[in-house]
Amino acid sequence: MKHNQRIGKWGEERSVEYLSQKGYEIIARNIRTPFGEIDIICKHKDSIIFVEVKTRTSNKMGLPEESITAKKREHMIACAEHYAAENDIDNWQIDVISIEGKPGAEPIITYFENAIR
Repeated sequence: MKHNQRIGKWGEERSVEYLSQKGYEIIARNIRTPFGEIDIICKHKDSIIFVEVKTRTSNKMGLPEESITAKKREHMIACAEHYAAENDIDNWQIDVISIEGKPGAEPIITYFENAIR
């Protein structure tokens, strides 16, 4: 596994822990659609939440959430719309979790609710 894949997997694990502690029910992870991958799908209250996880070991290249380009945003919306249509989901949103840090250290987690529209 490459360095970036290891860091990404670590960030996703921290995100799942974070969401679970906040009472979110994890439904699925790493779901592939014709438009790309959804990192985490969870349920909170009456909503299905599609979560994009962005992880960086430092902010030398900017904050993790700054790596979401307009094209990435379009892909995330297309993924969510596809999954929602396939699974008859009406009430959903796309959130972003930004993780700064690396394995062995306490990460800095920033959660952006309903971040992508």
